[in-house]
Amino acid sequence: MSALPDPLKLAQSPTSRGRRWDHLELLERIDASGSISAAANGMGMSYKAAWQAVEAMNNLSEEPLVERQPGGKHGGGTTLTQYGRRVVAAYRRLEKERERVLANLGRIMDDFDQYYRMIRRFDMQTSARNQVLGKIQSIKNGPINAEVILDIGGGDTLAAIITNDSVEHLALEPGMEAYALVKAPWVILTTDDSLKTSARNRLCGTVVRCQEGAVNGEVILELAGGKTVAAIVTNDSIDSLGLKVGVRACALIKASHIILAVSA
Repeated sequence: MSALPDPLKLAQSPTSRGRRWDHLELLERIDASGSISAAANGMGMSYKAAWQAVEAMNNLSEEPLVERQPGGKHGGGTTLTQYGRRVVAAYRRLEKERERVLANLGRIMDDFDQYYRMIRRFDMQTSARNQVLGKIQSIKNGPINAEVILDIGGGDTLAAIITNDSVEHLALEPGMEAYALVKAPWVILTTDDSLKTSARNRLCGTVVRCQEGAVNGEVILELAGGKTVAAIVTNDSIDSLGLKVGVRACALIKASHIILAVSA
């Protein structure tokens, strides 16, 4: 059985317009209603923000926390996996213990709040749309750079090219967990499985969301293991590739466009 992800990191996944949402509450509401739309409405979130939160949490987890139910006579829905329910239960227990510990520390140290605020600054956030948890499979060092292969589950891997200094600074070793950060505009989409490119990474899946804007659109690709990749492409590209929900597509990502990070 897979170990549970860090619930605090899941609860601190992306914000919407500067507001930090309680994403564990979102999971609880999805579990109760079977609908991400109803859960979002109950929290005052937009449907898009709710899906972005779910996708971010799934990408930070070894197993999907939420899964889509196929549409039928009464339409589809969303539900928590058994793993997702375990995560929520673990977080709520941890939350109670955390409040108890902080209250005790506050009684012991008069100025504890001051230092606690400083410590929380270390919880860095990033603007990268794609943040995927994986396990380092191998590291191949060259004269200056190193190739790091990250297993992200579902049979998919990501290759990242970083400097040897970065490998040493992050203390990277095979078998340890690491996060791959990729900005959405750096992701190239194709619907041609036979297309040959210089991009080192090719992740194929199914389009689950496609939203056009004034010039560009956001396309969300769901991989076999349940993780997602977000890409920002032009509306013309969406039309010419015939991208829409249900279409198979592949995300092409250059190894030099992947940033690796580890938990402190």
